[in-house]
Amino acid sequence: MTTDATSAAPIPADQPAGGTDVDAVPRSDARSEHRPPAGSSRRSSWSGPDGELDYEAVARWTVLREADEPVAEMFSVSYLAGGEDSEPDVDRPVTFVFNGGPGASSAYLHLGALGPRRVAFADDGTAPPPPSRLVPNEESWLGFSDLVFIDPIGTGFSRLIKPEPNGGKGSGDDKAAGGPEAEKKAKRFFAFQRDLDSIGEFIRRWLTAHDRWASPIFIAGESYGGYRVARLAKLLPEKYGVGLNGVVIISPALEFSLLMPNDYDIAAWVDLLPTMAAAAHHHGLGRALPGDAGLDEVLRAAEEFATADYVAFLTQGASMPADRRREVLRRFADLTGLHRDLAERGEGRIPIHRFVRELRAAHAEVVGLYDASMVSANPFPDRDGMTWPDPTLSGIERIFAAGANQQIRSEIGVDTDREYLLLSHEVNESWAEDGEKPWAAPPQGAVDDLRYALALNPHTRYFLCHGRFDLVTPYHSSDRLVNLMRLRESDSGRLTTRHYPGGHMFYTWADSRREFRDAMVAFYHSTTGRPAAATT
Repeated sequence: MTTDATSAAPIPADQPAGGTDVDAVPRSDARSEHRPPAGSSRRSSWSGPDGELDYEAVARWTVLREADEPVAEMFSVSYLAGGEDSEPDVDRPVTFVFNGGPGASSAYLHLGALGPRRVAFADDGTAPPPPSRLVPNEESWLGFSDLVFIDPIGTGFSRLIKPEPNGGKGSGDDKAAGGPEAEKKAKRFFAFQRDLDSIGEFIRRWLTAHDRWASPIFIAGESYGGYRVARLAKLLPEKYGVGLNGVVIISPALEFSLLMPNDYDIAAWVDLLPTMAAAAHHHGLGRALPGDAGLDEVLRAAEEFATADYVAFLTQGASMPADRRREVLRRFADLTGLHRDLAERGEGRIPIHRFVRELRAAHAEVVGLYDASMVSANPFPDRDGMTWPDPTLSGIERIFAAGANQQIRSEIGVDTDREYLLLSHEVNESWAEDGEKPWAAPPQGAVDDLRYALALNPHTRYFLCHGRFDLVTPYHSSDRLVNLMRLRESDSGRLTTRHYPGGHMFYTWADSRREFRDAMVAFYHSTTGRPAAATT
């Protein structure tokens, strides 16, 4: 369990252990002008399966610069065994962690699965009544790795440094000045490559500041953070000189073309069907298999149908004989629990927003987009469009927002009036391309970078995982993409895939969180050769 803090101390922002500046080069006077808010540190202890561990939680802002000019303040929370001022244990792994969005802070992994304290959920992942509570996290990864949670620019407490009207630099909370071009320049971090570079720059500087270049290094990301991780597996060693021991890819969106299927797509619909079948089975609405069939049996049947008869139907369209079309659509409806007339009207293509509304429409209920096992009332069952709060995103925002503010402000002691942005719609809506490419080309996917990274370093290991009930980033998509990566047999053993009961944030389910933590103990041990056990 986590004990009460024994010490707390404000620390200068942008300062590593020893009191020297994070930057490896001397500062000019101009660079010294901008200072972000002061951070804070606090010592505590954590008890896990292998014993008790003393650690220090350190929260601070790091100023990112371009051409010696401060342009952004990146906030992070680090959990360090022993403490920041103690002699670093370079044999102990350090893991850099972030979520996705784009526009999401790191609070979900920080306070849902990995950190020494977590927000409380019921064992089945359902949300408890307010107020939100922080509880000791026995499944924390702190037992086998130091942890650094990164809030990308525009999320959490991380902010752009926007220009003042007089040409100076304002704080991260100031409004931009100088017209549309200045605003566009200020938002350049809200783009694919600049976002990755900001994380790469932060990791490089953190390793230097804490003298941890000799430590085993891991990165872990969820959702769009999984996309980040897959691309950083190539970028970090090639551009920033950061060798990686392990890469953990959680509920990822690896290829953006699969996120918005249309009438002319095939792969995205194939990937969705097994998760729809899992949801129908969970709610007792599937008709394709006997009622006593287990989830694994349902998924095997759905995957077989999706990659054979269903893909032929999607490919052939009107050229498939009418009786065969009716047979395929009947099977589709029975697997997904939908009415057969809906399946026929939709030509076997049911978008997820329609599926979550229609599956339990007879009860005026909707299921979750991010976890289709979850249910909530549909307040407007007679209206078109998505007019309901999603139980698996909107329904848990209050829990993680309150937990983040409790942990960072009350437990660690950060004193700032700045709002902690759990999810920033401004960042998400501003996200853009920042590279040269043909006008018709889709956003760059991550699988090519992942394949490149596997060849780049034959010692790095990868762990890819999903929740079975996640409709937004379905598990079958990653399974299919891995099967298309053309890996040598010797390389395929370095990439582990595993999926858990639950949704996008499957770790809110108690059993899945424990299984995930146990899998990570084995993964870190196999990657580093060091027993994954806590030390006093």
